Amino acid sequence: MTNENPAPETKSGQGCACMGAGPMLSELASRLGPDENVRQHFRAARIEVLKGLRALIDQRIADLSAASKPNRGAKVSVE
Repeated sequence: MTNENPAPETKSGQGCACMGAGPMLSELASRLGPDENVRQHFRAARIEVLKGLRALIDQRIADLSAASKPNRGAKVSVE
């Protein structure tokens, strides 16, 4: 019994399980995705969201640090 459609051989000499469909599927996925301008926009938006979260965390740390300092009162000059 012979195999009429042998799997393409890889560098290691073994047949590929996807039978060569991997590169074709990768190309299809890249064509279905958004173009580069859209990707840049979403990347920039993701960075801005992370910067906003960092600002919230920094503010919360500052609030907690100020609350943990003892209230020493005000200096009053006496005559």
